[in-house]
Amino acid sequence: IRNFSIIAHIDHGKSTLADRILEFTKAVSAREMRDQVLDDMDLEREKGITIKAKAIRLDYVASDGKKYILNLIDTPGHVDFTYEVARSLVACEGTLLVVDACQGVEAQTLANAYLAKENNLKIIPVINKIDLPNADILSVKRQIMEIMNVDEGAILQTSAKLGKGIKEVLEAIVHQIPPPRGSPDEPLSALVFDSVFDPYRGAVIYVRVFDGTLRQGMKIKMMSTGKVFEVNELGVFHLKMVSAPSLEAGEVGYLVAGIKDIHSVKIGDTITDPSRPKAEPYGRLREVKPFVFCGLYPVDTGDYEHLKKALERLRLNDASFEYQAEDSVLGYGFRCGFLGLLHMDIIRERLEREYNLALVITAPNVVYRIKKVKGRKKKKKVSPEEESEIIYINNPADFPPENEIAEIAEPFVRVTIILPGEFLGGVMKLMEKRRAKFISMKYINPQRVILTYELPLAEMIAGFYDRLKSVSHGFASLDYQHIGYKAGDLAKLVILINYQPVEALSVILPREKAYYRAQKIAKELKEVIPRQQIPVPIQAKIENKIIARETIRAFRKDVIAKLYGGDITRKRKLLEKQKEGKKKMKRLGKVDVPQEAFLTFLKFNEEE
Repeated sequence: IRNFSIIAHIDHGKSTLADRILEFTKAVSAREMRDQVLDDMDLEREKGITIKAKAIRLDYVASDGKKYILNLIDTPGHVDFTYEVARSLVACEGTLLVVDACQGVEAQTLANAYLAKENNLKIIPVINKIDLPNADILSVKRQIMEIMNVDEGAILQTSAKLGKGIKEVLEAIVHQIPPPRGSPDEPLSALVFDSVFDPYRGAVIYVRVFDGTLRQGMKIKMMSTGKVFEVNELGVFHLKMVSAPSLEAGEVGYLVAGIKDIHSVKIGDTITDPSRPKAEPYGRLREVKPFVFCGLYPVDTGDYEHLKKALERLRLNDASFEYQAEDSVLGYGFRCGFLGLLHMDIIRERLEREYNLALVITAPNVVYRIKKVKGRKKKKKVSPEEESEIIYINNPADFPPENEIAEIAEPFVRVTIILPGEFLGGVMKLMEKRRAKFISMKYINPQRVILTYELPLAEMIAGFYDRLKSVSHGFASLDYQHIGYKAGDLAKLVILINYQPVEALSVILPREKAYYRAQKIAKELKEVIPRQQIPVPIQAKIENKIIARETIRAFRKDVIAKLYGGDITRKRKLLEKQKEGKKKMKRLGKVDVPQEAFLTFLKFNEEE
């Protein structure tokens, strides 16, 4: 048995290489073959990206005449789905690191290589797309040798599109990647590395067996919850799931145990035999926390329960996604947490397509850490004991009053950007605008540079990726790691419409940018909120200070149009009557904020 995965930067040809390996090992017939054969989600095929990691079992007879079982796990390449890659690598002993012969080493190539090294995997570097006219194989070889410390002879060359070099790749897998360790006679230890929900069978759990044997009909215990279930079905992954009587140490497969409660399955959990349990869980997967939050609301309030069920099912096979119920001026909905903006976009699209939901999304924001002053109002000097209470908030509506706050800290990320040297000036200027701190600059070769910066995560979710692609003409690639919290001069900007605060439009931002942002938001909202019978003020305030204001003028009926000449007192009388009516309206009037206002706010992309 050989368990391996394919890792690479986005668009370097992982899924195409997987297609060719499947064809070469005859795992897929010519009739079943299509591009991106393992990407079975419509979204994956449309966007040309892998979102969910996929597993498949192949049979291969090597040139030495021995028959091998290969378990291949195809992984995503986008930075938001690094967690999917980490989960896949835990189930493997080795990996193919694919690099595009034209693009060379990119940010995710580096990140994935480090991830594989952390897991002590055997890495086989593969240069793909060697058939392209602008392929620069020598330069890419040097880049790989620089970052991986490998000899030139260890680097394989393929053209997945034309099927060149596939046999060499398979030979390297069977001869360089070690076989799985573990004994079928030891107590059962199997790692849950993924799960999907089937409406008829319940949770289908993807497992890698490290020790012992899983058999149909046996009892299993989830080590994190202590719950015991009976295995109804076991099997392995060919192109479709194929039933098997047992799974032994080293094998990758799936199990069904009639688990209807989706909360009973945790990704990274260890499965053992309750009659002969493993002493310690197999702890190699760290729990991942979402970093970007937003509100998700159904356009039709009657869809609330439908949305709740849909989120429960998505949560089952996406451990990095979380949600909780909330209500606001938009009605009843959910506060959802994601790993990044692409992750958020994919979840939204899946809800709309797979569950036929129409949704409104509030502006995304990050999780802030607030140190509260305990027991008294804020003074200039506060002892550490008094500011000991720490809270984390992901919704501006939960922001405590200003006089209770000792310190606000926001999450920071270390960003690695790889780009051609000619775009260095534009990218450095962009980073300066985004409150970034320069860390280092290194040339991989005379043309390509690695830049390292530290910057607030909040700056990355406000159109940063699009701006980076724009200033680098699409050539820059990006990776980031979370490095913890840093205190800053931040404040809550509250939007008031007709003197009433609208929490769904509140944002937390650096004080230095508050005035510009407030002016822009007020102007944008003035355009989309319909006129009323009374003037409607739109205000933006920080603490108790109004820093921006726009007024939507009222409709005014011409009440004196029907008078021709006559005494001026008659005109005054009619105008006074109108004025009284408007006053009463002002006192009782409530302005409904249309959904377009929230959408405009979402599209608003700050760029000084």
